[in-house]
Amino acid sequence: MILLLTPPFTQLNTPYPATAYLKGFLNTKGYDTYQMDLGIETILALFTADSLHQIFTSVEEMDIDLSDNAFRIFCLANEYIHTIGPVIAFLQNKNPTLAHAICGGDYLPKASRFNQLDDLQWAFGTMGTADKARHLATLYLEDLADFIKETIDPHFGFSRYAESLGLALSDFSSMNTALESPNSLISKKMLEILEEKVQSLSPAIVCLSVPFPGNLFAALKCGQYLKKHHPHIKIIMGGGYPNTELRRLSEIRVFEYIDFVSLDDGEAPLLCLLEYIEGKRELNELKRIFTKKDGKVVYINRAKEKDVAQRDTGTPDYSDLLINDYLSVIEIANPMHRLWSDGRWNKLTLAHGCYWGKCSFCDITLDYIKNYEPLTAQMLCDRIETIIEQTGQNGFHFVDEAAPPALLKSLSLEIVARKLTVVWWTNIRFEKSFTPDLCKLLKAAGCIAVSGGLEVASDRLLERMKKGVTVAQVARVSDAFTKAGIMVHAYLMYGFPTQTAQETIDSLEMVRQMFKLGIVQSGFWHRFAMTAHSPVGLHPAEFEVTKVGPSFEGFADNDLEHQDPLGCEHHLFSEGLKKSLFNYMHGICFDFPLSNWFDFDTPPPTVPKSYIRKSLRQKPSAPRPNAIIVWLGNLPSIDIVEQGKGKKKKEIAELLFHNKRQESMITCEVPLGKWLYEYLPQIWINAASHQSFQQFKEDFQSVNLGDFDTFLYSPTFKQLQQNGLLIL
Repeated sequence: MILLLTPPFTQLNTPYPATAYLKGFLNTKGYDTYQMDLGIETILALFTADSLHQIFTSVEEMDIDLSDNAFRIFCLANEYIHTIGPVIAFLQNKNPTLAHAICGGDYLPKASRFNQLDDLQWAFGTMGTADKARHLATLYLEDLADFIKETIDPHFGFSRYAESLGLALSDFSSMNTALESPNSLISKKMLEILEEKVQSLSPAIVCLSVPFPGNLFAALKCGQYLKKHHPHIKIIMGGGYPNTELRRLSEIRVFEYIDFVSLDDGEAPLLCLLEYIEGKRELNELKRIFTKKDGKVVYINRAKEKDVAQRDTGTPDYSDLLINDYLSVIEIANPMHRLWSDGRWNKLTLAHGCYWGKCSFCDITLDYIKNYEPLTAQMLCDRIETIIEQTGQNGFHFVDEAAPPALLKSLSLEIVARKLTVVWWTNIRFEKSFTPDLCKLLKAAGCIAVSGGLEVASDRLLERMKKGVTVAQVARVSDAFTKAGIMVHAYLMYGFPTQTAQETIDSLEMVRQMFKLGIVQSGFWHRFAMTAHSPVGLHPAEFEVTKVGPSFEGFADNDLEHQDPLGCEHHLFSEGLKKSLFNYMHGICFDFPLSNWFDFDTPPPTVPKSYIRKSLRQKPSAPRPNAIIVWLGNLPSIDIVEQGKGKKKKEIAELLFHNKRQESMITCEVPLGKWLYEYLPQIWINAASHQSFQQFKEDFQSVNLGDFDTFLYSPTFKQLQQNGLLIL
């Protein structure tokens, strides 16, 4: 038996997918596996009436001074104990009628987290009762989390555990000291759940998937416990954190807690390890594995086997996980961040790696970025259908670094053709390939939101980043998505090497204009971070910065400190950028001078106030001959009617279209109407095959309906586009 385990904590609302991917793959090889999200199981064990009673009792026995906020929560202990069970059930969508009591104002005990309600009331005032109640219940849980951090465990957090210990951890000593300290109540509950699972399953191998720094401490705690109480169990650690941070691992103390560290895609290394543990392979025949040998850390990568192709990895298997017990929370008034925390999303990858793979701030030298391998639309749809059947959920988060436009087109055509009900969102690059018609197709296939990197919103710096887009292009693509009814979230960056104060202010002006025009609805500013595996980190001199540390001490090697002598004092802009964006997202303060957001002197913007508006006016290019032409709407009925009187009387064709919202009619010459009536079924999206734009043109010309270019710019063609004609 192999136990696949995600240690605390990642997300409250949905499982991290790594173990589901491994389980799906191991299913194809006949291995007996079980997976668990120890994070959600620990949260559910912690937030019960009995556990809260235990917490409050232990605090009462401590000789500590409480802050005013913690003291208030302590005084309301009985109120929290009484309400915790119903609130958790409500957040699991099992107790929906509680929303009325929560919104009534007298049900939940309130501490400092509720102070922000005065600021956010306008943002949530138009929300429905259930959503508002979910936000209030989230604040209630965050109050309890604040109390736990102050009194029981300073490392606690809902989506991370001891994250500060795992950040920039070049030297393992601080982590080692923390691991040797007595267990907190949180750690004890986590390990009690782990022990129950070990007793019921008797695994021979435990695989710890560690995606983020906030999972590392808990993973090593689990390893420490298993080494002490179940020394026969082999412990393997892999995931995003080792893949980016531990590529130079030489710290021997790590192997007091685990046996092996696996890098990059886990399928082939895990198969080799399983064969080694079963005695079918020699130690020196492993693949991308760190382990201890003769008192030293060794890296072994001599296996002859290649990595497993994406088509052969199997369908992710979400069985064993507590799918219906996750918590849907609403933390802040940010539309995209809400998708991260609210609702159950099946996570699925469309393509391994990034099809662009050039951005200078990105870890493009690492396997998960540089090795691009897409799946087919048919295979993806098969996996989507299987996962829906497994989980009972039709929501998907496609977790690609950047979803390829061509694959999204093929996938969307397949989804619509199969008549699948799917709701999905993903990350993109703002490619010009995302035309208005393609965005309409994605919407029809269930897309509700996209996120993409506008980054510094400066053409000079975007070129330096090798981002492959311009600000004007981002604006046009965002506008196409927005008009199709798809929400757009912009990742925003400040502090890129050589970025000046003027460029930072001009970037903010670009962002202000986009939000004012409504073509972007959500965003988030983050400061540039230099990483060891990015072009900037590998070749800092080429970007006119200097790497100043930290020195490598045997453990993590990823986050780098640097000096930017040509750039401005980037940290000064942080608060003002975030504050302005918060207001722009809610449709206010667009006319504030940009200098008002900062408590220091800033230059006025040099960007024309109409820059983004003018960028949207670009005329669309002519369709490519090999573009696909598709009829997305319902097929029309046709009537031939007489129009006019006397000598002016003539026959015209009326094509009547019914869609979900309304009906519309196109009137045209009879020959054109009859041709359209016969031709639209041939390009209907449900047709067995699709025609090219060139075939469409040739068919039109073959029946002598006049000049094709004149037809292309006619009111009739425009009406067809409004009713469902797409050129892709």
